Amino acid sequence: MDLHVDEPARDRRVRRTRAAVLQAAIDLVSARGTTAVALSEIAEAADVSRRVVYQHFGDLDTVLLEAGLDLARRELLPRLAGLRQPMDPREETLAMARHFAEHKVFYRALFTGSCAYALDRGLISLLIPVNRQSVEHLFGDRATGEAVDDLTAFITGGVGSFVTAWVIDGAHDPEAFTDRLIAVVSLFLESR
Repeated sequence: MDLHVDEPARDRRVRRTRAAVLQAAIDLVSARGTTAVALSEIAEAADVSRRVVYQHFGDLDTVLLEAGLDLARRELLPRLAGLRQPMDPREETLAMARHFAEHKVFYRALFTGSCAYALDRGLISLLIPVNRQSVEHLFGDRATGEAVDDLTAFITGGVGSFVTAWVIDGAHDPEAFTDRLIAVVSLFLESR
């Protein structure tokens, strides 16, 4: 048997299985508004065995974390990448706010569940490269590489906390949230 022929097919099956499990988790959490779903329910919705879910992810928190990060990778990052360069801060912020507004029930459940810290850290890691480009554009050669990295981490973490609070407790309007966030960031940047 030629392993080179079998391997891509197997990889496709693995990717399809993982995608089905992650989508099932998103759908169930979104429908219920809570992370109180069982792995067996996710497995059934994905049309795989519970054992397969355990083999791929290990536990419910990992499934939920990966589902949240996968959703951001598939939908949020392409939106941000599709914006014109250099990025308009309001356009970038509004694209992010619209993503979280569209999936507010899902993200609210995750941000108030047991995987909240890991999701926060994971989303920050996904957004740091995007935000680093904006910080480099704003500060150009006036800041060292380390200062750009530090400022990027600082802004991304702060914005992440603001987004989390809005997703959990805020009004649904992404335009109003964007205006609030831009106003706060502008005040911060004006003080430089």
